Amino acid sequence: MRNLRLLKSLRCLKLQGPGTPQCFTVRTDTGTVLIASEYSVTELDTRAGQVVNEVSLTVERYLPEDGGGTVVGIQDLPDQESVCVATATGDVILYNLNTNQLECVGSVDSGLSAMSWSPDQELVTLTTGQDTIIMMTKNFEPITEVGIHQDDFGEGKFITVGWGKKETQFHGSEGKHAAQKKTIEVQPAMSWDDRRPRVTWRGDGQLFAVSSVCPLTGARKVRVWNRECVLQSTSETVNGLEQSLCWKPSGSLIAATQRHPNKHSVVFMEKNGLLHGDFTLPFGKEQVKVKELLWNSDSTVLAVWLEDMTPGEGGQVNTYIQLWTVGNYHWYLKQNLYFGSDPQRAPAYVSWDPEMPLRLHLVTRGWVSLNYDWGWSTDRSHGEDGHDNANVAVIDGDKLLVSTFRQCVVPPPMCAYDLQLPAPVNLVTFQRQRTNELAALTADGHISVYGQGTEKLSEPAAGLGGFRSVTHAPQLKTTYRVAVDQEEPLALRLLLWLKEDVFLGVGACTDGPSQSKMLILGPSEAQGPQPTLEIRSHVEVEGHVISMCHSSKTGTVALQLEDGQIRKFLWDSLKPSVVEWQDSTGCRINFPDPCVQTALFTIEEEHLLGLTDRSHLFVGETEVASNVSSFVVYDDFLLLTTHSHTCRCFRLTTLTVKGLQVALAADGGQNQNDQNDETLRRVERGSRIVTVVPQDTRLILQMPRGNLETIRHRALVLAQLRKWLDSQRFREAFECMRKLRINLNLIYDHNPKVFLESVETFLRQLDSINHINLFLTELKEEDTTTTMYPCPVNTTGQSAPAACGKKVDIVCDALRRTMESMDQHKYCLSILTSHVKKTVPELEVALQKVHELRVNPPSAANAVSAEEALKYLLFLVNVNELYEHSLGTYDFDLVLMVAEKSQKDPKEYLPFLNMLKTLEPNYQRYSIDKHLKRYRKALHHLSKCGEKHFTEALNLVKDQRLYSEALGLYPTDSPQYKALSCAYAEYLVEQQQAEQAGLLLWRCGEATRALQAFVGSASWRYALCVAEQIPLPSDQLALLARDLAEKLIELRRYTEAAILLERYAKDCEEAISALITGAVWEEALRLVYLYNRQDIIETNFKPALLEACSSQASYLEAQKAMFTRHKTRLSVVRELKEKARLELLDEDVPDCPEAELYSEASSVMTGSHAGSKYSHSNSRISSRSSKNRRKAERKKLSLKEGTPLEDMALLHALAEIIHSVDKMREEVHSLLKALVLFQFDGQAGRLQHAYGEALQMIEVALPEVWQEGLQQTQAPVRHTHTHKDLFLRVNLTCFHFVLQITGPNSTANSIMASFQQPRPSATQGQF
Repeated sequence: MRNLRLLKSLRCLKLQGPGTPQCFTVRTDTGTVLIASEYSVTELDTRAGQVVNEVSLTVERYLPEDGGGTVVGIQDLPDQESVCVATATGDVILYNLNTNQLECVGSVDSGLSAMSWSPDQELVTLTTGQDTIIMMTKNFEPITEVGIHQDDFGEGKFITVGWGKKETQFHGSEGKHAAQKKTIEVQPAMSWDDRRPRVTWRGDGQLFAVSSVCPLTGARKVRVWNRECVLQSTSETVNGLEQSLCWKPSGSLIAATQRHPNKHSVVFMEKNGLLHGDFTLPFGKEQVKVKELLWNSDSTVLAVWLEDMTPGEGGQVNTYIQLWTVGNYHWYLKQNLYFGSDPQRAPAYVSWDPEMPLRLHLVTRGWVSLNYDWGWSTDRSHGEDGHDNANVAVIDGDKLLVSTFRQCVVPPPMCAYDLQLPAPVNLVTFQRQRTNELAALTADGHISVYGQGTEKLSEPAAGLGGFRSVTHAPQLKTTYRVAVDQEEPLALRLLLWLKEDVFLGVGACTDGPSQSKMLILGPSEAQGPQPTLEIRSHVEVEGHVISMCHSSKTGTVALQLEDGQIRKFLWDSLKPSVVEWQDSTGCRINFPDPCVQTALFTIEEEHLLGLTDRSHLFVGETEVASNVSSFVVYDDFLLLTTHSHTCRCFRLTTLTVKGLQVALAADGGQNQNDQNDETLRRVERGSRIVTVVPQDTRLILQMPRGNLETIRHRALVLAQLRKWLDSQRFREAFECMRKLRINLNLIYDHNPKVFLESVETFLRQLDSINHINLFLTELKEEDTTTTMYPCPVNTTGQSAPAACGKKVDIVCDALRRTMESMDQHKYCLSILTSHVKKTVPELEVALQKVHELRVNPPSAANAVSAEEALKYLLFLVNVNELYEHSLGTYDFDLVLMVAEKSQKDPKEYLPFLNMLKTLEPNYQRYSIDKHLKRYRKALHHLSKCGEKHFTEALNLVKDQRLYSEALGLYPTDSPQYKALSCAYAEYLVEQQQAEQAGLLLWRCGEATRALQAFVGSASWRYALCVAEQIPLPSDQLALLARDLAEKLIELRRYTEAAILLERYAKDCEEAISALITGAVWEEALRLVYLYNRQDIIETNFKPALLEACSSQASYLEAQKAMFTRHKTRLSVVRELKEKARLELLDEDVPDCPEAELYSEASSVMTGSHAGSKYSHSNSRISSRSSKNRRKAERKKLSLKEGTPLEDMALLHALAEIIHSVDKMREEVHSLLKALVLFQFDGQAGRLQHAYGEALQMIEVALPEVWQEGLQQTQAPVRHTHTHKDLFLRVNLTCFHFVLQITGPNSTANSIMASFQQPRPSATQGQF
């Protein structure tokens, strides 16, 4: 639904050359035009308006000097820097553009009638006066020569399989009479036909077609030849076929013209010569003749060059050029250029630019060069309120096809209404205030203004099936004659309707070829036969204005020049003027490239948005996207489609230009993080935006074929919903959400506080039980404003809920209270729904309400019966679940009522219910609760049934492990409590909680069993207490102490074992032995001297000291060796990864995401490039069980060489070594003191020296292992192994303290003296 708009027209006057222009070619490298006449070849620079070069063709007698010669073809050859010219006398001339020399490269005695080069300029075809085709290479070496008129059909001749005769075949809609049709005689070509052959190439250069007059019939035929000049096919006999011929560059169709008895058509042929479609020219019979047909380079526009057949007044004929486009299989006449009857203004030759698809070149007979640059535009109304009909106007000759998308969406070429005008339409514009009114500029220089009428809608017309028109065409208000010089077509190339009777137009400036004139047009005050729009004021602009746009909000008019410069037109000032476009800082803003579509919008300040023909989108001078196919600005939204087949919608009030650029950079990519991004929607390939329906949620898209599609973009929908919810228009919001399947939770989540305050308004607006129930059933705890429909940034924050608690419960309670206060009978079903939908369904309450309806039926007219309510409950809840909940109410009437509505067999539930009725009430409830597996309630009821049921209660407690609940139901002094306690203790022992079992048994008086439990748990203090309470004899007490000591020694609790052996078993030797085994040297010496057993010092104490010293020294040596090995390997691993990082940076991949992983500060990396074969291998390990997680952690910390996380594993191993060395501090401290005491100074010195060396080595290696910046960038040790990192950060002070004590210069006396001083706190150090 796009129109062709003239962006720029370039006119060159006063370039009179010799003779009359006959043909021309465009130089693609310089943009100049080479015009051939009967005397010379003239090179014309149309932009500068001057002749660049001229060479005569008569000097060397290539053409006669009397002007009777004819140039049949001219072609620019950029590769050869030459121009090829063919004359009717048979000469093929090569004109060198560098030397200005002419060279005749060939000559044909019979003369030439046409020359055509292939699109790749590798071949040239010449048609001769003897009706032959000569094919030559680009070096003019002949390939072949064949006759044009061939009797054979060609290689593509149709095959007849012999299935019957023509008389027996099916003839479609023509009927069987077609079989008896007589062959129509072939009519000869038209009298005005020049009878010259026409040659046209397909776009890929593989085929070319030749239209020629058959010497036998005198009619034209089209033959298709391949690149080797072999005939492929011959067209069928087409009466009235005319001379024009042009092959569509895309290769699908060949265009020609045909004159019928009652119409004049452009027809299309396939390459096999058969007709395939046509359209009718808007002229009467025998009115015009078609001189040429011309496809533009991208096959989107077909130019038809026509001329009147009958001379008018003065014997002159009118000339036209029409531009046609196709959409949805309908041909539209988009532009009609009328050149009048002056023969000097008539085009002598017309051609499309070979590189710019929408640039049309023509030269008139009076040596006036005209260049027209066209652009696509969608002419839509710009209203933003609900009164705008979302009008889109499509030009089709002298008709305007207007679609009003607010009322209906019909596929083109159909429309809501069409406006018939007296002449073809060139431009259309909508008014900015009354946006449903439009004005059309016609080819005869008049502007027709259409506005809405005042009469009432008519009743449906008879014969229309009772359908009423949803929209009515506006009425013609007035037709203005535009008082502008109309020397050339399209004197006004751009038009805006600013306000009532004020138009802004762009015209050509006569003072210079590179100037434009801004014209403010208004009605003339002078009375005349016809209203006139006169020029009230004008402003000349340096440069060609190719687009202008107007903002109805700010009144700004922005202009764009052909080089991308932006200007602001101050049209509403006393003296209109044009100024440069500047931003808020005063800097000039221009587009980097010219744009074919522009619009004004506001992001922080007013900007001009532009889209180039190369799909680049600019905001001022900033490029924000490079794959945009269309866009539209509506209200606060920017909507655009991209070549990645997405439609984006951005709210401008929440964006900056940089933010828009970032958002568009990730358009539809695979790395789209937010799956609920409301700005993005996938659309069909090639979709373009037509318009947006204001104050609605509909966006109209057009597909490449031309059909329309209506979508409701989520961003538009949510924005409209938020407006409705803010204004408490709940019904409109609910209907839209229900229709578009938007989660109804948004009604509450958008603003919980306002909703809870407006519950009554919500209920009154919906006024439908079904809608209220639908809303309640969709309630979820999820906050949809943060998950499904996140609010745009920079918008007003949402209010907090009015009450604490779960959302579903809050909404259900609020609605239920309001419905009960309004009309509990009317909203009965909704009230039941509010009970059922709570997080913990209140089914018992809902069933009780149903039961009340059955017992006391309401008398209100809108009340619901108990049967309807129960039936509705069964719809919401599973019948078995509802039956069980009704049984849990212990109300058998309610149970029967539910059971009757279910599909249960009475034989299943009646015996069970009858049995329950015979039981004692508490036991009855116990039976029901046990049946429903509500064991806690069942135990509570069973405890009230007396002692006779205690055994059953005890079994229930054991089966369901309800010990804690059961103990609370019986007095502490009762036998039931004691029995339950014993059972609970047995259970705790099975669960390896013997100490708790012992406490429970001791509490209930079972001392013997409690003693066994305490002994089993090694709780020796409780065990001795119980033993004294029993009491146990001294010998048994000593035996008990020995048993407990053995258990403690197994648990490495040597000091506690020594206490038992010394004090209770009275065995000091065993006590001392236990202390020596546990390396508790000081306590062992105390007992030795307490019991005067100095002999143990020589037999046990000193050997144990020396063994411990040797063991500690060996352990330290092993740790030092392992530390050195790991540190060395860590340096090697880091060097390898640094080398890999540098190699990666040397590659030409500046945006490679792995490059950051190899930063100098991150020696611990996740290995993406250097260890690629291991990358992500651990991600496949399941984390469903702790076993698998531990296995995965072990694999991460593997010290195997070459693994991607080897450096992390080495760091972990080094931290483990440091931690183990630090743990030796107390042991070494105690051992050194004991060694010094017994004069083992040598052993003590060696041990302290080894320990000091280990600590010194660790301190020196710390900066190398944990390099500076490691903790700030990547610290896997900190994240994965917290206790190691805690040690590294806190215990360095302890290292320094130990080094001071046991350094290389320390002595035994200094060590002992240092340990007597207060030790520094670990928190005093900083890592």
